[in-house]
Amino acid sequence: MPVPHNFSSPTRISAKERALTQIQRWIIEGTLVPGEKLIDAELAESLAVSRTPIREAFQLLEMQGLVSMFPGKETRVTSIEKEDILKMYPTLAALYSLAAEYAAKLISLEQIEALKEINKQFAQAIQSGQTYQAMELDEQFHNLIVDVSDNAYIASFSTSLQIHIRRFKYVFLKQPVAGTLTSVEDHLSIILALEQKDSEQASAHMKENLIRPMHELYSLI
Repeated sequence: MPVPHNFSSPTRISAKERALTQIQRWIIEGTLVPGEKLIDAELAESLAVSRTPIREAFQLLEMQGLVSMFPGKETRVTSIEKEDILKMYPTLAALYSLAAEYAAKLISLEQIEALKEINKQFAQAIQSGQTYQAMELDEQFHNLIVDVSDNAYIASFSTSLQIHIRRFKYVFLKQPVAGTLTSVEDHLSIILALEQKDSEQASAHMKENLIRPMHELYSLI
């Protein structure tokens, strides 16, 4: 199992959190491929931690649906099923659309400016080929709107689904810049609708922001 050694490691977090964050990233990026067997001793050595936090990270990754554990036998990266795209994206689109509808009535000027700044950084990350950073900024954009919506149920369900969808989103954001920059324009449309307190348009643009890449990804994979 080839594991990179020249990666940047998060600081000031526990060994378990460091292991979870890095293994999750390797799975999303495809460094650890679907079906690959994960060897805790090798990962522990690469991450400079003991095997205990690796095993704890495996348990959390299994809850997230990224690995499958077979106690006493092995742990493997779960496979990506193409049909899951048509199940996950519409579900997340419904949650995000509802969040945008609620947020349009509650959002402040400061939060609007924060969305604009995140989207600016999102565009820069895409143009500079920083795919993982672009994915994280896209999530920050949507998470801020979810936070503004002030609905704990939307936040809880969307967070869980977002983890599963990351592997597909990473593939989408690795596509040619011209195509992925359309997401930046989608964000601008959402921001404008939120500025105008237009719940209907905010919801519609949010849904389009999820459904369009769903169709593109399904054709691609």
